[in-house]
Amino acid sequence: ALQKAGCDLEQMGMERRAFVKQNDTFSDGQILFDKNTIKRGTKKRCDYVLYSFEGFPLVIIEAKDDSHSLHDGLQQAMEYAKGHGCKFAYSSNGKGFVEYDFFTGRQRELSLDEFPSEKELLERFYKGSGDEETTKALKDKAKEEDSAFLLPRESIPKELQHLIMQPFYLEKNTPRYYQVAAVNKTLEAIASGQKRILLIMATGTGKTFTAFEIIWRLYKAGKIKKILYLADRNNLIDQTMQNDFKPLGKEAIKIEKKQIDSAHPLCFALYQQFVSFKEDGELIKNFEGYARDAFDFILVDECHRSSAKDDSAWRTILEYFDSAIQVGMTATPKHDNEASNIHYFGEPVYTYSLKQGIEDGFLAPYKVIRYGINIDLMGYRPEDQKRDKAGNLIPDKEYQSSDFNRTLYIDERTALVAKKVSDFLKYTLKDRYAKTIVFCQDTYHANLMRQALINENSDLMKENSDYIVRITGDDKVGKSLLDKFKSEKETYPVIATTSKLLTTGADTKMVKLIVIDSNISSLTDFKQIIGRGTRINEKLGKSYFSILDFKNATRLFADKDFDGETLTEIDKDINSKDDTKQTDKFNESDFPEQTPDTIDKSSFKKIEVDGVEVL
Repeated sequence: ALQKAGCDLEQMGMERRAFVKQNDTFSDGQILFDKNTIKRGTKKRCDYVLYSFEGFPLVIIEAKDDSHSLHDGLQQAMEYAKGHGCKFAYSSNGKGFVEYDFFTGRQRELSLDEFPSEKELLERFYKGSGDEETTKALKDKAKEEDSAFLLPRESIPKELQHLIMQPFYLEKNTPRYYQVAAVNKTLEAIASGQKRILLIMATGTGKTFTAFEIIWRLYKAGKIKKILYLADRNNLIDQTMQNDFKPLGKEAIKIEKKQIDSAHPLCFALYQQFVSFKEDGELIKNFEGYARDAFDFILVDECHRSSAKDDSAWRTILEYFDSAIQVGMTATPKHDNEASNIHYFGEPVYTYSLKQGIEDGFLAPYKVIRYGINIDLMGYRPEDQKRDKAGNLIPDKEYQSSDFNRTLYIDERTALVAKKVSDFLKYTLKDRYAKTIVFCQDTYHANLMRQALINENSDLMKENSDYIVRITGDDKVGKSLLDKFKSEKETYPVIATTSKLLTTGADTKMVKLIVIDSNISSLTDFKQIIGRGTRINEKLGKSYFSILDFKNATRLFADKDFDGETLTEIDKDINSKDDTKQTDKFNESDFPEQTPDTIDKSSFKKIEVDGVEVL
């Protein structure tokens, strides 16, 4: 039936204008727990994908045998179509088709010989891709180019045809299905004249790699010539330039001292290169020294970030360079009660959630233990008058949980948290070298926590003094160890105490334990913290991660805007005095051991290059 409709079932390659791919596996299979073992669930497969113009997925078809009804596969086809960015989903039992059109929201039955041609699908695609004004503009452009929707390839306006025909960069990584969808949806929007574009992708799903593919295709197609990549932290820019954007290394430069080098088309910069603040908070607009058309494309990394003042800063930059195409990328579209980035960029052209990433097996699932410490729950009045970190006497009154680690630092409470964390690594995970981040209220608290953890792990500190470190913005030594902490090859540091520095952007692939001992009310901050553990590396023994919550921050899982899913939740009440010598016991099946894959190198074929044996 598909062949009769003009689909080519023989040539299976992206160089073809259109083809059908059968049994297209597009997920890794969700990570599941079976008693004391970890396994993968079934990988998701599309029965048929119809691609058009250079690998653009146009149609998903779910095929059932004739013991099923015509409609039985439609829901599944619709789910897969949404993930691939397709607008047409079909189900078949071999006797006909059921079609769902996402543009119209309508469903209809077709006989076997009524499956639409690519020409018809493309015409419907362009008709539904935008509002009436956009659709008319596309058709007018096609007519001007003497391409009046006659043949499938010619029916594509040359602007979009030129962009989509530009191939992905495939020498390093092959994009996953949702990355392909995100890139294509962005190119689609740009070709139809959209200037502000928002992509929502969960932490750990490769936003930076997706950004690279967007910029690569637009740049190589000649659509953009002067590009600005904006971020708010030096380590994020350095990490991006060294990793995903390495293929554009010769074209790229980092803006420093507010100077643009015209010899480099791709510029990386901090917001601070364009704006700064006086002591009274007044905004200094450094960008006014640039031409307003200095850039024709701007990508804003983590466009959700920071306080209202910082938000106004990056928006001021974007509003100044308003002639440029602007793409914002984030894992957290809403900024709690403050202005949403959706207000600026508009509704996202594509969304890939944390929940979907876990279901697909691309992101690690997580297990949660919530600790309720008696003084947190009941309040606390110091027996002896204490001093704050500045040395001032703390007023004699009853303090609540929100006061701890903000105005009042309780040594025995910090010691208890350090013991519970250390015991969890020793006796539950049975891995004292599991990479761990402890999120503290501020840098002072992070230092106190480090001291308490050192006292609990002095045996391993003797082996290597970098076993536990503080990595905060004001600690030069700690910051210098950040790359080693993130590295998959370096054992040390193992435990990092921090406040804000590791909250976002740090690519911590091997983190197996996240500890929250900070008062968190922002869903944005909470989702970013959870994102530090979502990477997977099964070869090195990382399939899931655990969360120890001492501040009830995980109540935010219940927020309607949170899009994740928790596997195990355990609540434990502990007494700050009675529990200091007790060890928590958990079921082994709740936290199975994560061990690296063992590789038998003797099975490898020996290869020699210039007389030197290599693997």
